Amino acid sequence: MSRDALIVGINTYQYLPSLKAPARDAEAIAQQLHAYGEFRVHRLPEVIQEGKPKIGQKTQVSLRDLETALINLFKPRGNAPQTAVFYFSGHGIQRDAGIREGYLALSDSNPDKGFYGLSLFWLRRLLQESPVRQRIIWLDCCHSGELLNFLEADPGAHPGTDRLFMAASREYETAYESLDSEYSVFTDALLTGLDPNRVAPGIVTNHSLTDWVNHTLKGEIQQPLFESSGSEIILTRRNSEAVGAPRLAQSTIQSKDICPYRGLEFFDESHAEYFFGREELGR
Repeated sequence: MSRDALIVGINTYQYLPSLKAPARDAEAIAQQLHAYGEFRVHRLPEVIQEGKPKIGQKTQVSLRDLETALINLFKPRGNAPQTAVFYFSGHGIQRDAGIREGYLALSDSNPDKGFYGLSLFWLRRLLQESPVRQRIIWLDCCHSGELLNFLEADPGAHPGTDRLFMAASREYETAYESLDSEYSVFTDALLTGLDPNRVAPGIVTNHSLTDWVNHTLKGEIQQPLFESSGSEIILTRRNSEAVGAPRLAQSTIQSKDICPYRGLEFFDESHAEYFFGREELGR
């Protein structure tokens, strides 16, 4: 089963205030999905450091960069992935010119010149036409709830598709960088929620992640929004061999390639260590 993720974190802006958290946010999400989600991760912007891909701290992202990457993720020319994740951390812009619209800001977004960035309306249209079965979108930016304000028919919600849309804040709210963590408020909750070592079954699904983030951010100034439909989506799974994953303790019972169950055959003294449960009846 193919699983692809587009992880975007933009720190550098020409006409908007630069940010510190998005690149760290995005890199942490990328590593989490690679280690525990078995996702093939595409970073934007991507730089190579010590031979490994990383989210660029100062590299700029253009509208063409982001549009092309989203098309390749949700509507590729070849085979579409079974599961696709789009994560964005950076500035979000709301434009109200008779009709309210939300945008993901790019490095050269300049509202004073009429260039806002990537339209969330365009993203909704892309999702409507996407053949990807399982679609996950996490937006950590101001006004990100605009994506969930569907004025038309719910895009892509039809039998056979599973979706999880999570927005860091409502359409009229600001999303914040945390004062207590190196990550943004929403992403910090997302990272903890995605960790499969946090839960006993070792599996994080769309439902358990939504519950975790909702509970964690209850009472915060910004309130996340969620939209989930279709069947359960497994997001991450505990894997002792995963990069960065703690190794599970070895079982104290070691296999000796001996079956303790005799079927219809009788037990004798040589099988004493495998025979138990009738002590009370013998008294």
